[in-house]
Amino acid sequence: MFLYGRVISTDANPLGVGGAILIYIYLTRSRDKSAVPELIPEHLLVPPMMTNKRPWTMGYFEFIENRPLGHSNRLPQHCFVRSWRTNTYFDERGEQIPDPIEPIGIWGLHSYQTIDDEVSKALGIPLAPEE
Repeated sequence: MFLYGRVISTDANPLGVGGAILIYIYLTRSRDKSAVPELIPEHLLVPPMMTNKRPWTMGYFEFIENRPLGHSNRLPQHCFVRSWRTNTYFDERGEQIPDPIEPIGIWGLHSYQTIDDEVSKALGIPLAPEE
């Protein structure tokens, strides 16, 4: 079964340098990867994540199609927690926001392995072994 994701921005700023990729990964699965369903924020499998190009260059993610990104395809506000201990939250541009807004992602740059871990946890399947 194929899972679907979507690039929401190519200029997220988790490390203060910009150029990170903000992605959504959805609950919807299919046996036919070319039958891309409607991708809406209400159907997210995991909170938004920021990553680099590595999941694509390593072959874990692949491009299927290009669709225009409308307002209804994005969450109205992205929220990432920097520290649960201090309750500090940021948007994808690195601007602090005063209160948490669901869904809450983790502040920072995800690797293909941490993305895989989050998806596996959400689907209830064992985590891949550490490399």
